[in-house]
Amino acid sequence: MVRRKFTKEFKFEAVKLVTERGVAVAQAARDLDLAESVLRRWVREAAVAPITAFPGNGQQRAEQAEIAALKKEVAKLKAERDILKKAAAFFAREAT
Repeated sequence: MVRRKFTKEFKFEAVKLVTERGVAVAQAARDLDLAESVLRRWVREAAVAPITAFPGNGQQRAEQAEIAALKKEVAKLKAERDILKKAAAFFAREAT
């Protein structure tokens, strides 16, 4: 099954259908051939941050970008820690 992709404009129009026109989520989802959970998530995302909702095409929200950067830094720090542990063990062996 091929994953469908929706444009930002389509998502905003679907959200407007529910919020401004008062159509029930279930009915709008049936009309647009969507799962109700998808449409509910779109409505929730648009309500939380209307300007930054639906970034799409590889664009990340600020929080997601920060989390990715922090994960990258954690991986780097773990690698440095492991190198230092090995060096300490090596020099401890040499001293005895």
